[in-house]
Amino acid sequence: MRIAQVTPLWEQVPPLAYGGTEMVVSLLTEELVRRGHQVTLFASGDSQTLALLEPGCDRALRCLGVLPLAYAGYEQRQLGHVFDHARDFDIIHSHMDAAALAHTHRSRTPVVHTLHGSFSAASEQTFGQYRRQNLVSVSNSQQRPELGLNYVATVYNAIALEQFNFYPQSQDPPYLAFLGRMSAEKGPHLAIEIAKRTGWPLKMAGKVDFENQEFFDREVAPHIDGEQIIYLGEVSQSLKKALIGHATATLFPITWPEPFGLVMAESMASGTPVIAMALGAAPEVVVHGKTGFLCRDLEDCMAAVGHLYQISRQACRDHVAVNFSVGQMVDGYEAVYREVIDQRDWAASETRDRIIDVRPDVRSRHLNLSAT
Repeated sequence: MRIAQVTPLWEQVPPLAYGGTEMVVSLLTEELVRRGHQVTLFASGDSQTLALLEPGCDRALRCLGVLPLAYAGYEQRQLGHVFDHARDFDIIHSHMDAAALAHTHRSRTPVVHTLHGSFSAASEQTFGQYRRQNLVSVSNSQQRPELGLNYVATVYNAIALEQFNFYPQSQDPPYLAFLGRMSAEKGPHLAIEIAKRTGWPLKMAGKVDFENQEFFDREVAPHIDGEQIIYLGEVSQSLKKALIGHATATLFPITWPEPFGLVMAESMASGTPVIAMALGAAPEVVVHGKTGFLCRDLEDCMAAVGHLYQISRQACRDHVAVNFSVGQMVDGYEAVYREVIDQRDWAASETRDRIIDVRPDVRSRHLNLSAT
């Protein structure tokens, strides 16, 4: 199968540090190549892949400090290039959320859109104009049935388990970990409150985007003391894995309906249980009382800290192996590709049959007219 994978240009594939979407795209792309598919990856030029790389820019744009308006220009040029060559593929798989929708009308090649983000008021309106597009959600909670969209399937994101060391015991002295973007939605300020009110040390890591700088300066930075509350900045993949692997628990006190939450699966893959707010996909990723705790509020989170001894770290890793493996994710996407291509072929066949059925009548009418 000839497959185009189209990913944002904001981070390279795979990402050096932050970049959940890009990590998922990397795992998907590499496994598709290993399974014998002809894959072209449309991504930044510094990406690393076994697939044919079609760069939309020389380097990932975030590290260059590109502003959103300029980024949109890069994005649209990349999508224009993809769809100019649509006939070269059996299927196009977009990871660009709503950005690719406007291009799909000119493609005879079927297109699949994986939604990695949540719906905003603007994106609801945009998706509402393209209700027939083939959408894949990364969790059941992400779907919005009231919008009448065409969901082909839910395919959970994956973890390459072999890339995560298993830590059968947490580090001594114990600490809590927070890993994620420093934004109100991710809840770093709530993680700090949980740590302070329980007396536990907290080690935090994550990027600060320019739109979140004010929040970070106001809600996070004043609490960083280098002793109980430690901020490590945006760390590399290896340091990230060690941070959550050595922790007694990873805090995930989100304030929004997170579509998936890759850090939860990454934490459990390391053997570290997760204390999460029961929002978005968290109840689909964490098994309450077995791989962590699902909480309604801060009081629940603080109570959960006192029950971490009940959680088996081996059970956490086993849960990821069974439910969020790369093989399962790629199986899911291959099934989506086949279904969408079959639907396209069936529709084309139906159209041909209707044309053939009409032609005898048209010919007979011409004959009758000639006879007269």
